Amino acid sequence: MLKKRDLHDAPILFPLLNDQAVKPYVREKAETIEEYYFFLNKMMIQEENGELISRTIVDEWDAPIGAITLYDIQDQMGFLATWIGKPYFGKGYNQYAKDLFLRELFLEKDIEVVFLKVNKVNERSLNAMKKIEYAVHASEHYPAIHEQINRGSKKYELFAIYKDAFIFHLHEQEQDTYGELEA
Repeated sequence: MLKKRDLHDAPILFPLLNDQAVKPYVREKAETIEEYYFFLNKMMIQEENGELISRTIVDEWDAPIGAITLYDIQDQMGFLATWIGKPYFGKGYNQYAKDLFLRELFLEKDIEVVFLKVNKVNERSLNAMKKIEYAVHASEHYPAIHEQINRGSKKYELFAIYKDAFIFHLHEQEQDTYGELEA
């Protein structure tokens, strides 16, 4: 469901990324396929340098359908960004990819807090946030970060996922599964 970023995925991801249902809401901006190759290459170098962690989201046939990235990593914290191509909207890929990625970040990497900034006009993303029971509004706990992300013309809601809350969520899932198996 997730794999390391690969330049070979650019021809499949580029048209998905440039769809008007996706493009206005993503950090991965490129007007040409060549620009996108350059962008992906830069991201792969940034990951090697510990500045970000990025994965390509793939469907059940290993076809690239989007991306998930932890940007701006500092002090064991970073900003999560994810996008899925329009043909894959509403099929559960986004939530599944977030779950896998958060497992990697919190259990395999040295990450303690994952921030999510959601554009206030992006109804799809705001509704998706309601489905993540372990994410909390973080504006009051991180006022400087909230102010920083809202300096421009676009306005954002700030959410946080804490490592402890996510691990508790995993434990609860395991208990539910164990209980179902005993019944």
